[in-house]
Parts: sequence; structure tokens; C-alpha cells
Amino acid sequence: MEGVVEMGPDAAAAGIGRSPGMQLRQDLRRIRCALLLCLLSVLLLLLPTAYLLAGNLRAPGACGDQVPEERESHFLKQRAVPTVTDTLSSAEKPRAHLTVKRQELASAVGSHMPILQWEDKRGLAFTKNNLSYSSNALVIPVSGDYYVYAQVTFRGPVESDSRSGSVITKLTEVITKVTDSYPEPTQLLMGTKTLNEGGNAWLQPIYLGAVISLEVGDKLMVNVSDIKLVDYTNEHKTFFGAFLL
Repeated sequence: MEGVVEMGPDAAAAGIGRSPGMQLRQDLRRIRCALLLCLLSVLLLLLPTAYLLAGNLRAPGACGDQVPEERESHFLKQRAVPTVTDTLSSAEKPRAHLTVKRQELASAVGSHMPILQWEDKRGLAFTKNNLSYSSNALVIPVSGDYYVYAQVTFRGPVESDSRSGSVITKLTEVITKVTDSYPEPTQLLMGTKTLNEGGNAWLQPIYLGAVISLEVGDKLMVNVSDIKLVDYTNEHKTFFGAFLL
């Protein structure tokens, strides 16, 4: 005969009480496992996105760092190539100083004002290092930045002037440039003065000066509104020059 195990009332009650608790714990474990799997899946999906965002944030900085390096490299390359003017000492740089002389009266050509003539050898006048004077113009021998200057002193009234009373006189001085490629004169600097003459003698200087970039073969000259009014009696009053910086 088979043995029959009898359970008492207390044991049966305990067995019945444990079954729902164990089932609940198993359900909780399954839920936790499912949540962990979900979190891992989300993390795996977020990693590529985070990597792409980090790369985009670094990219502007990298480009910003690269641009100055490229500019610096280009600047150093430019500095490494010497120009003609860099190889010249101060004593070798072209320069000239011209002084006034008695003018041969000349009428204006077309709409242009008369051109002043200059002394380039005597007194304080000189031309050095191939900056030459020809046909009333300074001829530039080397391209570069030059300081160009001119002062013209006007005087009046002239002896042949028969005007009387108050007369308005406009004085103009212009430094012009002529090039082989464009022979039409180009105004570089201009100065004007307006005088109200009262019949008395007067002197009026006009000074012009500036740094100008010039090319080989450029010709510089000085034009005035009335060549008869130019004071040619003193080389300190009217002069014209240029020198390479």
C-alpha cells in the first residue's frame, strides 16, 4: 500500500501562504530585468547621438585653431620672401630734392595747369640712387612706398598786373602722376588758397606731403594755377622731392 502523507492544518496554511509571495517576488524580478534591458537599449541608442554631438561641438574650435595657424604660416612665408626695398640700406634708397628756378612761362595743355620746372643739381638740389629728374618730372626707379612732398610759395601782385582795388585770387598746387600704361595725369595731392588782394605785396606758401605707393617708371610733377605768381627768388620757399621709405 502506498503511504499517504498527511499535512496538518498549520502546514497546509503555511504552504498556501507562501505561494502568492513567491509568485510576487518572481514577477518583481522579471519586471526589474525588463527595466534593465530597456535602460541598456536606451543607452546603446544614445551613445552614437552623444558622440555626434560631441564631434560637432569640437569642430568649430578645431577650425578656429586651424585658421590662425594657416594665416600665421602665410604671413611667415610672406616675410621670408625679401623685396627689393628690404635689401636696400638707408644710404642706398632713392631720394631727390629739387629747388625752384626761374620759370619759362608755359601755357596749360588742354585742361591741365602749367607744370613747374626745377633745379636738380645746384644749391640744395640733388638726385640720388637712380631717382632721376627728366622733362620736369621725377622718375621712380624702384617700386615701393615713397614720401612725396612739395611746397610752392606764391607772391603778388606781379609787376604787369594793372588791376586795382580788392581782387579775389585762387591759388592751387597739385602733385600729379603719369604712368606709361596711363599717360593721362592723375592727381595725387592738391592744395588751394584763396586770397583777397588789396594791392599790397603778399606771400602765400602751400605745402603738400603724403606717403604714396609708386611703381617703377611712374613720373611725378607739380602743377600750379598761375606760373607767373610762383616765387623763384629763394630755394627754401619753393621745392619738390621724394624718398623711398
